[in-house]
Amino acid sequence: MQLKSGGPLAFAGLWETWTGPNGEEVDTATIITTRANRTLTPIHDRMPVIVAPEAFDLWLDCANVDGATAAALIAPASDVLLECYEVSPAVNRVANDDPRLVERFAATKSDTLAAAEPRKDRKKKGDEQPSLF
Repeated sequence: MQLKSGGPLAFAGLWETWTGPNGEEVDTATIITTRANRTLTPIHDRMPVIVAPEAFDLWLDCANVDGATAAALIAPASDVLLECYEVSPAVNRVANDDPRLVERFAATKSDTLAAAEPRKDRKKKGDEQPSLF
């Protein structure tokens, strides 16, 4: 997903620092989501809330903007704002870090298999530490 204009976009997020039970400061953050617009519905039923540049100050001014006003910004983006296209399945592997990962992708069988290959450095069953991967 990207803006049709190719420019940057801003997601609505929340951030908070709080004190954990052991007294240490914990920073937490989240991206706010809403129902998907028609552009994204074929991919997923949710999408990030995109804050328009003219609403940046409103979203960020938590000391002077009430909750109802901020909540009014939580809506699907306009259907004409975004475009979607397939990217390489290699994005699903954290070891891959390359600008080509966000380019349009036309899958071939060998590309899909290469992206799904297991990593050689993964732990095997019976190792001391369990692995999620």
